[in-house]
Amino acid sequence: MNKVIPDFYSLSPEVIQARRLNTPIVALETTVITHGLPYPENIKLALDMEQMVWSEGALPATIGLLRGKVIIGMKENQIRELANEKDVRKISSRDFGTALATGASGGTTVAGTLVAAHQVGLKVFATGGIGGVHRNAPFDISADIPELSRRPLMVVCSGAKSILDLSATTESLETIGVPVLGFQTDTFPAFFSRESEYQVSQRVDSIKGIVDIAQIHWQMGLSSAILVTVPPPEAFSMPFNEINFKIEQALQDAKAEGIRGQAVTPFLLSRVSELTEKSSLTTNLSLLLNNAKIAAQVAVELSSRQKSYNI
Repeated sequence: MNKVIPDFYSLSPEVIQARRLNTPIVALETTVITHGLPYPENIKLALDMEQMVWSEGALPATIGLLRGKVIIGMKENQIRELANEKDVRKISSRDFGTALATGASGGTTVAGTLVAAHQVGLKVFATGGIGGVHRNAPFDISADIPELSRRPLMVVCSGAKSILDLSATTESLETIGVPVLGFQTDTFPAFFSRESEYQVSQRVDSIKGIVDIAQIHWQMGLSSAILVTVPPPEAFSMPFNEINFKIEQALQDAKAEGIRGQAVTPFLLSRVSELTEKSSLTTNLSLLLNNAKIAAQVAVELSSRQKSYNI
């Protein structure tokens, strides 16, 4: 963790100390705060995820942009400020240059968080679901996909957002060489649903097993992320066919309203929440907290090994 960090990064004292002592850190994204969830659920979720990471013995490092600075380890007042910021931007990998040069604020996507976390040497990242290939639009591929191919982090998620084309997304992950591990599952989770018809590249039943694979993958000289897919908690999982019907309806609504580009995913998630009478929102919140818990356990295991072997 001795990389030179650009001046426009601002690391919290806790993150600086954790990097120096090689203690466990979990990166957390912020588009879930700025574009993914409604107020006040967004702020509560962000703070609850941080508390979950703390409770498992790791340091949460929420990442976002405030007035032209990349904040690594946001304080509660900064999270609240970002959540209430007007004209807040959605920061993917392509957006850093313009956002930082113009002093903008924004929530980092999976791609954006991967870039920032990798820049400061973090190895574990918890999110809800990754982006991928959109349905009925094979040319519309999230920047998350290429960033996963070149940022060596363990990304704990519940698969890809189920509003996407899961078949094309899983094929894309194979093409770019990203191992897809199923944590205590043989199938690729479909975000709101525990199972889908798609297989993971390897089932792993322990935290130790996840870190074993990651270490060997990176020691081989490979630079991609390790995707750790975790099904949503069983009590909150939704039947795949049921939620898929609602997603198709939301897609038709998006087309009718001319929703395009970066606005598509927030619109669809919001519309699906409406169509399911907020059941999907409850599932989303539960899986995010569960992923933060698993990520913290991964970070603790990884940290215990890094003290004796630098990966």
